[in-house]
Amino acid sequence: MMSKPRVLIVGTGIAGLATAMRLHDIGWESLLVERAPSRRAAGYFIALFQTGSATAQRMGVLDAIGNRSDPTSVNYYIDRAGRRRPGMGYSDLPGGARLILRGDVEAALYDAAAPRTEIRYGTTPTAIDEHPEGVDVTLRTTTGENTTETTERFDLVVGADGLRSTVRRLAFGPDTQYLRPLHSIIGAAILKEPVPGFRSEDGLILPELGRSAWVFPFARHRPGVLFSYRTDDEDVQFRRPPVESLRRAFGPEPTGPVLENLLTQFEQADDYLFDSVHQVEMPTWHTDRVVLVGDSAWCPTLYSGMGASTGMAGADLLGTSLQRNAGNPSRALREWEQRLRPFMAVQQKTGRTHGLTMFVPQTRRDIALRHLTQKLTSNQVGKRAMQSLLAGKFKEKSIDIAAP
Repeated sequence: MMSKPRVLIVGTGIAGLATAMRLHDIGWESLLVERAPSRRAAGYFIALFQTGSATAQRMGVLDAIGNRSDPTSVNYYIDRAGRRRPGMGYSDLPGGARLILRGDVEAALYDAAAPRTEIRYGTTPTAIDEHPEGVDVTLRTTTGENTTETTERFDLVVGADGLRSTVRRLAFGPDTQYLRPLHSIIGAAILKEPVPGFRSEDGLILPELGRSAWVFPFARHRPGVLFSYRTDDEDVQFRRPPVESLRRAFGPEPTGPVLENLLTQFEQADDYLFDSVHQVEMPTWHTDRVVLVGDSAWCPTLYSGMGASTGMAGADLLGTSLQRNAGNPSRALREWEQRLRPFMAVQQKTGRTHGLTMFVPQTRRDIALRHLTQKLTSNQVGKRAMQSLLAGKFKEKSIDIAAP
């Protein structure tokens, strides 16, 4: 009997878990490794558009992912004084996105993949040697104070280890060759309590030139906050505590009651994300036996709203291509990329144009358009009209790119 082809998948995020699940379905043996010592916390707000929902449905995990969109929520544009005006929030955008937490997707995929996949935590590759017979990978595992190294052979290596991918660095070169900065910083956390004067079901948007704060409401969960701001010096933002960089970015004006509460809650949060925003631009995402999936390959950014959807769709399509080209991974990867790349080019363009300006107004014209949108969407008639105008911009988020 012929042995099953063996794949190393690096990263236990959405793309990595989806890849492990999908490749098991087509008869591959997977080893999934993760640098962190254990599973991550639930994480911050994400959207799952129809591209991702169709993939999750086909993989049998859509019901487990669920939907935290709250039909009772009301979205408000606010200013620093706390004045509010009804308007359009993320849940009002066309495209039928599910508003969820990153952990909702990861938990659903983990429950499906873990019983059928070997997972090693505290493990990262340190060397990748690709040759015609396979890929020899040196893996370093740290457990407590003990560190061990082993070299194992695989038929395929999948880098699903995020924006600053170790696999990409080992197989393709340093980050500086591939990371395109969007000159923005994000800070995200889960709030411990509702913002005073607002319900936990209320969504809030405080947009200002070059910066913004959003509060996302969830059904059956505490709301989340997302700060975004533009910077010309990313490095200096990480030389001080995150909340200090946030306060400087939103200064020197007085914060006012709402913004002050959000900054304080960010500082007191049990877990947070504070990072610079980049896209990954590469001439190819694969060699003959090494392939990058998800943020490590294309990273559309949080501003696109398509990170989770494209991570799952890329993994699903990879499984289909490998199954169709059994025994010929090089041809499978070429076919996979040829189909996926034009779709991802559109998602990246949206992330650095419309998506970026939606979250971080870049010019006074963006602010003026935002004020006009506020006025137009202060009632249901205006909101429906604006949804119709925006519908064309969201069509690409509904394409089932991984459909067989």
